[in-house]
Amino acid sequence: MASGRLIKLVVFELLQFAAFSIPTLVIVEQFATAYQSTRDVREKTHYWLIVSCSIAYVASVSLLIWVPVKVILYKKRHLSKKIKGWRPVMMMCVVLTTLPSFSFSIAVTEVQKTINGSSVVLPDTLPDLPVSLVLTSLILVDIIEKLRTHSLRGRQKSNEDGRNHTTTLQHITTVTDQGRPSEGTPVPPQPAKRTQVSRPPVATMQSPAPEPAGPQEPSFQSGILGMMSQRDVRAEIFLWSFLLWSDTIEMVRVAGHPAVYKSGWLYPVYIFSFISLLRMIFTPQNPLLNSLGVLLQDLPFIFIRLGLIIDLGTITPVLGLCKNVLVTVSYVYFNYLTKFRIFSTFELSSF
Repeated sequence: MASGRLIKLVVFELLQFAAFSIPTLVIVEQFATAYQSTRDVREKTHYWLIVSCSIAYVASVSLLIWVPVKVILYKKRHLSKKIKGWRPVMMMCVVLTTLPSFSFSIAVTEVQKTINGSSVVLPDTLPDLPVSLVLTSLILVDIIEKLRTHSLRGRQKSNEDGRNHTTTLQHITTVTDQGRPSEGTPVPPQPAKRTQVSRPPVATMQSPAPEPAGPQEPSFQSGILGMMSQRDVRAEIFLWSFLLWSDTIEMVRVAGHPAVYKSGWLYPVYIFSFISLLRMIFTPQNPLLNSLGVLLQDLPFIFIRLGLIIDLGTITPVLGLCKNVLVTVSYVYFNYLTKFRIFSTFELSSF
């Protein structure tokens, strides 16, 4: 009977391969359908030629790149341990699947514009399934890569459950404590000097600035509230994986608006959406991930959303623009501006 680890490995590999290959086939089939609609409907030579090319592409990259890399990572464990800061599987999915899918999504509208000579003949709405399938498949591969180090059976507590929510009092050394001898250690008497008064340095008189304490959180151990307060790290992987890419998902969905895909805004929307997805190549613990999130997503999205709102109106939510602006400003302020003296004053009050 197969072990649970082997079943987990087979299921994960099949899901990742499906997420790697299916989006390209679906997007190219949509492109073939759009191209065939501009030709003779009875003649489907172009349709099957495009579909067969997509199948050949998926088969070639799978046999020449995907399978060899997977085998090397599985057999040569010492090589996989040397790979730090980035994930080869995510790089293959982003470059070999997402990039062609976005390219053919643009080509669907551009081919119809070229053949018909106008954007008026384009449909009022674009199907949402292909684009959603691409992003869902990419997020699924990301979730599987994060779940590899966790067991699928049993209970695993979240990192927040392991924290101790008790506060500790800091010992503040005063001038009286400094001048008081320790118990059990006799101090020889010294002659008193009235003309000189020894004063401790200013640095020793000032106590270290206390860290601002956060509010106390309730703790539920039993009952209905205890059951509702349970948190598992594996469930949080699914939650945060979708929340992390919600901004990019919303931006890609904007490309399906008629005012966007019938104009030149289609190119920057897809280009900068793909650039934001490059962050998925890096590991979740990479220290560069925060700065890359600002440089590759929030900062470019400010100009894209601002241009869309000025040119086409509020087809993209203003909330997304506010999120990008606040994230960029807060990152620059707290990481760089607080190093200057004018912004480095410590606040003693928590209000």
